[in-house]
Amino acid sequence: MVLLLTLDNLGVDITALVAGLGIGGIAVALALQNVLGDLLASLSITLDQPFVIGDFLIVGDHMGSVEYVGIKTTRLRSLTGEQIVMSNADLLSSRVRNYGRMYERRIVFALGVAYETPREKLERIPPLLREIIEAQEGVRFDRAHFAKYGDFSLDFEIVYYVQSPEYGLYMDAQQAINFRIHEAFEDLGVQFAYPTQTLWIAGGAAAPEARASAPGRDRDRDAARSATPSLPAARSARS
Repeated sequence: MVLLLTLDNLGVDITALVAGLGIGGIAVALALQNVLGDLLASLSITLDQPFVIGDFLIVGDHMGSVEYVGIKTTRLRSLTGEQIVMSNADLLSSRVRNYGRMYERRIVFALGVAYETPREKLERIPPLLREIIEAQEGVRFDRAHFAKYGDFSLDFEIVYYVQSPEYGLYMDAQQAINFRIHEAFEDLGVQFAYPTQTLWIAGGAAAPEARASAPGRDRDRDAARSATPSLPAARSARS
């Protein structure tokens, strides 16, 4: 600007120069818009800090721990070991799930028992599940309910919280709970459900009440047959 004003005061026509600089500026801006967008996104990440190095992120189909936040890209280390490089602008325009800011983990799981389970045993299952979960360290019980009648099972839904974001601690707690449930169900005499189907075939075996009356019908049929002459005897009688 100082140079242009100086040339203008010296009587130089700067109209063409200003027009050329304007067109050149537009061309440079279009060429650098992605770089400038990533630069501003990097500045936003630095100031706002939606995540920091070491946080575990899930961005769309990608997941990993933050290793580096640069001027143009952010780099994640995935669970399988490879490095994922993402532009800062794309990262901020996506929905980022930051597990590094998690304080506790909510767990929801279900289990099903056989339809033949007596109602008295069904009523004992929710308190039993509560007792098993509350016995685990670092776990906060929420609820356990007989949730619904499934296709082949009576389904219970259980919710509890692991008071740590560590995935390994959650799996240790869930494994211990599963072992205790298996042991308690064996003692209670409750069977876990598995996929089953019952097929009724048309023209197949008769119903129990029909089979019960079958002997009487057989005697009536035999009496009718004995009262009806055979075909040769009928012909001899006509002759």
